[in-house]
Amino acid sequence: MTTYKLLLLPGDGIGTEIMAEVKTVIDWFGKRGVASFEYEQDLAGGAAYDAHGKAISEATMKLAQESDAVIFGAVGGPKWDSVPYDVRPEAALLRLRKDLELFANLRPAICYPALADASSLKRELVEGLDILIVRELTGGVYFGSPKEIVTLENGEKRAVDTQLYTTSEIERIARVAFDLAKTRSSRVASAEKRNVMKSGVLWNQVVTKVGKEEYADVALEHVLADNCAMQLVRRPKQYDVIVCDNLFGDILSDVAAMLTGSLGMLPSAALGAPDATTGRRKSMYEPVHGSAPDIAGQGISNPIAMIASFAMALRYSFGLVEEADLLDRAISSVLSKGLRTGDIYTEGTTKVGTKEMGAAILAELDTLSA
Repeated sequence: MTTYKLLLLPGDGIGTEIMAEVKTVIDWFGKRGVASFEYEQDLAGGAAYDAHGKAISEATMKLAQESDAVIFGAVGGPKWDSVPYDVRPEAALLRLRKDLELFANLRPAICYPALADASSLKRELVEGLDILIVRELTGGVYFGSPKEIVTLENGEKRAVDTQLYTTSEIERIARVAFDLAKTRSSRVASAEKRNVMKSGVLWNQVVTKVGKEEYADVALEHVLADNCAMQLVRRPKQYDVIVCDNLFGDILSDVAAMLTGSLGMLPSAALGAPDATTGRRKSMYEPVHGSAPDIAGQGISNPIAMIASFAMALRYSFGLVEEADLLDRAISSVLSKGLRTGDIYTEGTTKVGTKEMGAAILAELDTLSA
């Protein structure tokens, strides 16, 4: 039996509550005998700052480097608003992404049939929605240098963030998008701002070249990022795979997330390049939502995005596709039976808490696998 090493980083706020539910799911699959999952839990974000004075410790980074996958909760909160910029809770995420070289961020936006009415858009616009946003994660304006605030001679302050991309960075994320598109409907939309940004011009040129020379069987369209945001609200099902840079991917994936009714529903994966020897990728899986400090400790947070993130780990890190499909079906089945946490509750459904939702998904796993 193959053994996989997981590092669990609950983080802050509701991160600890939703991670507890993921543990029960991991244990369920371990007992099923398809693989052995060994996991350690450690601190990241504000919790790590309180303990170590930094967002993530060197010891934790070593564990992350040695793991087969990192399962991440959420970080941040008002408690740490005044800490120095370089040790803020979010710095843990940025370091994990950079040091593990997790350049490809996969953010699916799926509207479960039972939740079509939870979206702020009309049912006919979102029912059956299944979009995959492929976001470049380790380059662009979040990591470009210089990044600074300086005082000018006249006393004014000037802030600078630098958008940087190289040909190879764009090529590798484009290939991920094209490869994934071939497993879906063979359609890719590339979003950038070539009309006003030189990085957008290069992005457009490189993606076009990769598509033409390596993926002639995949349809490619180019769309300006601001228009893509508008189209996601206007007619989202026109898209299948969207590939974009770090900044626009951050924005567009949150727009797509809300089409489904709640940020609490959406998982994500961050993948590195395949190892030349083992073929395995460094990886991290996390829900799209934040730490939600306003509801932390109340037992009402939605664990589905966290649990669905583990389903992505089963699929992309461990090659356990049938098991990933099983977990996705269990989530969908629970929703079809009317169970809802507060963020997705509507009149006529049954409101449950975090633990109740986790238990219902486990029970559905038992039923579906019987």
